[in-house]
Amino acid sequence: MEKRKYGLDTIAIHGGNKGRNPENALNPPIFQTSTFVFDTIEQVEKAMSFESDDYVYTRGNNPTLKAFEHRMAALEAGNASVAFASGMAAISSVLFSFLKPGDNLVANHCLYGSTYTVATGLMRRYNVNCKIVDMTDVNSLEEAIDKNTRVIYFETPSNPSLEIIDIKKVTEIGRAKGVKIVVDNTFATPYFQRPLTLGADVVVHSATKYISGHGDVVGGVAVSKDEDYIHSLKFDYMCEFGGVMSPFNAWLLLRGLKTLGVRMRQHEKNALEIARFLEKHPGVKRVYYPGLESFAGHDTAKSQMDGFGAMLSFEVDGGLERAKKVVNNVKLIKLAVSLGDCETLIELPAAMTHLGYPKEKLAEFGFTESMIRISVGLENVEDIMEDLDSAIRCE
Repeated sequence: MEKRKYGLDTIAIHGGNKGRNPENALNPPIFQTSTFVFDTIEQVEKAMSFESDDYVYTRGNNPTLKAFEHRMAALEAGNASVAFASGMAAISSVLFSFLKPGDNLVANHCLYGSTYTVATGLMRRYNVNCKIVDMTDVNSLEEAIDKNTRVIYFETPSNPSLEIIDIKKVTEIGRAKGVKIVVDNTFATPYFQRPLTLGADVVVHSATKYISGHGDVVGGVAVSKDEDYIHSLKFDYMCEFGGVMSPFNAWLLLRGLKTLGVRMRQHEKNALEIARFLEKHPGVKRVYYPGLESFAGHDTAKSQMDGFGAMLSFEVDGGLERAKKVVNNVKLIKLAVSLGDCETLIELPAAMTHLGYPKEKLAEFGFTESMIRISVGLENVEDIMEDLDSAIRCE
């Protein structure tokens, strides 16, 4: 399928297909089984030594999971991928696969809360140091890299400040020093950005978000052009740590991917309109959205992305107490963690998804205690704006 250059909408539906499904079914079946059977011990030996493609046990391999992995690899312009039980299973497994005691990683100062906790807390228990830098400043990044640095890790756009990191510049710096580049592409999705084509070594996703698109799956995935690395990641880390995705969730993610392009186009259209609305709102102090020309990372985003996504953050006049009133007074919009659903979601990151950050140092990490984050959904944009306007004006 990939021999001919298809568009992303087509790849999201057909990418990675390896022939017809069983019984000529249009959709792949759910192989909801833990175990696969053999006729002979010789057949077992060939499967265990990877001389055959036979399945053994779903923790290692499963046809439904493999179909999802092939699809994600095709979308991200990679050669192979590994499905995980969650985005954090993917992120932590990738970090452990590259790092050993005495090594260090360099991470951007603005990260999802659990990623920050793994990088700065959990990894240090295994004598892996983490250096936190502002990667919008490439000079700071270069200064942070030393002889023990093995990984550069960042999100772009970042969560929750939407900072844009220049992927090509970072990968050039990393490659010159023999450092692996890992990019979290959850916010942008492969529909708007493909870091592997810009030099990254591994791309990770919380598939829970836009890959699913419907808030009914928890999953993760890591993609690379290096098939040998992916084989090791699957059988030496995912399989041994046990963070396997269920076949049913893989099937739901395949279903979600079919509408990825349609959803992302509408998500982005709504988000840009809302960002412009908030930028002019008398009660709003600042809006963070890459699609706004006033946004610091706009030009970089425009150069490496095919669209600006559906995540935005903003600050209201009145600080934290006012921000609490806004999120408490929305009606249509839902107060919740997570993102990427059809429903518009709102939250205070410092009190929810990024609770692990030290509050007295939030400014160093690129956001504030009163920052409000919105995952713009697929409702009529006028209804979303009316709800926000009412909540912002509410006394």
